[in-house]
Amino acid sequence: MNVGKTLFAQVMEYVPWKTFGRIIDRHAGDAFVSTLDCADLFRVMAFSHST
Repeated sequence: MNVGKTLFAQVMEYVPWKTFGRIIDRHAGDAFVSTLDCADLFRVMAFSHST
């Protein structure tokens, strides 16, 4: 039985989300997005890469 955080959640804690958000804003990464924003897409791709 899992009592702590998953490995993926522990790894995602090391991502500098404020900096990531500033980069997305600077380059207008979420300008025409209708489904997944850039941060969610990054999480999906990181999870699929780890599996």
